[in-house]
Amino acid sequence: MAGNLLIVLLVVVDQHLHTPMYFFLGNLSCLEMCYISNILPKMMAGLMTDENMISLTGCYVQFFFFGYLMATECYLLSAMSYDRYLAICKPLHYATNMNTQMCIQLAVCSWVNGLIGTLTMLSVMLQLTYCGPNEINHYFCDSVPLIKLSCSDTGLVELLSFILAFVFTLPPFLLTLTSYIYIITTVLRIPSTTGRKKAFSTCSSHLIVVSTFYGAIMIVYMLPKTEALSDLNKILSLLYTVLPPIANPLIYSLRNKEVKDALRKNVRKILVPEKLRDVYSR
Repeated sequence: MAGNLLIVLLVVVDQHLHTPMYFFLGNLSCLEMCYISNILPKMMAGLMTDENMISLTGCYVQFFFFGYLMATECYLLSAMSYDRYLAICKPLHYATNMNTQMCIQLAVCSWVNGLIGTLTMLSVMLQLTYCGPNEINHYFCDSVPLIKLSCSDTGLVELLSFILAFVFTLPPFLLTLTSYIYIITTVLRIPSTTGRKKAFSTCSSHLIVVSTFYGAIMIVYMLPKTEALSDLNKILSLLYTVLPPIANPLIYSLRNKEVKDALRKNVRKILVPEKLRDVYSR
């Protein structure tokens, strides 16, 4: 929470970070704060106490925000990879192609697409009835364990879940993967060894987190829903619910020199009086 909140504040207050890359990073950090606020508090309360109860309404609310934010993150990550592709592979056209209007359109499309997909899934799940066991075999309210508890015919819901998982993970993942392939190909042409190492360090970190995020989602939602895979699915779910909010601030921003400089400058503004700043600047 602290890392993501810090990034959002820096992007808002520092003029040097008013660029497309940091605009998307600010959106991602805002999304991650909502993400962990929706899942982790209830999960931690269940781990530390015996309070493992949640109402059906509360469960659907948690599922809605989880599904909405997860679908949005898939498209937001692909928008960020496209931004990096333009910046590295087509630098002369970057300012024209990735203007303010384009940035806003990509961000809005990411948030709206996630909302449409989740509302579609939720509207179908609300038709389910529950008349048997009421113990969710998971640490949060996801579609798969909720569907298993229903005594209704779940064929349509399972098919829709598979289709939405396919639509919201595979195309953005392929776009992200393609962007990074072009980026890595361009980086290999950099004559400076130091420049190549620096670019590869950033790109490889991004690609590892993105691949882990998409890979875990596709395994959980697109493989057969069997009892043998239920424990594996819970472990894999950690890779797209807990890992990204922790890793993204470190990989995308806090290792970045511009973010570090902005942080030092703004901390100095807060801690050092204005008169002393004038003396130091002289």
